[in-house]
Amino acid sequence: MPASRIVLIRAVNVGGTKLPMVRLRQIATELGADDVSTYIASGNLLCTPPGDPTEFDRALEQAISAEFGYFREVISRTPDEIAAALAAFAFGDAAHGHLYFLTGTPNAAAADEFCARDFGNGERLAVIGRDLHIDYRNGAGATKLTPKLIERALGVTGTGRNLRTSSTLVERART
Repeated sequence: MPASRIVLIRAVNVGGTKLPMVRLRQIATELGADDVSTYIASGNLLCTPPGDPTEFDRALEQAISAEFGYFREVISRTPDEIAAALAAFAFGDAAHGHLYFLTGTPNAAAADEFCARDFGNGERLAVIGRDLHIDYRNGAGATKLTPKLIERALGVTGTGRNLRTSSTLVERART
């Protein structure tokens, strides 16, 4: 059966913050999710959560925090929502395109001001709904655009995935 949610966990398995995908699948199952699977070891969970998806996301945050001793935001979308974000990607088929899934919809004026800024590496930015579209034209490795900077400017945090990973997550969730 296809998964009804794509659950994205911010900043795991980087910089010493470990979250084994086997354990993530177990935690999701313990919380009542069905159709549980993961994709690559960067906090991508596909599942059908029990009841309200937002409540599941918060419970998953709490379970990860309790077991591993760190807090990471959990952001989920339906496969259709991520497919729509991909279809609406503001910069076409950018070689270094990313979708940064936000925890909420930022203030329009703050989003406009943020997207007009020059971060020094040729980045192009657009906020569409709850998603920040980023084209790292010169690659993501040299950017000064950090999660903290995004959070300060937009008033919400999030987690990013490149377009290829986002597309693969939609395909996997639908099969």
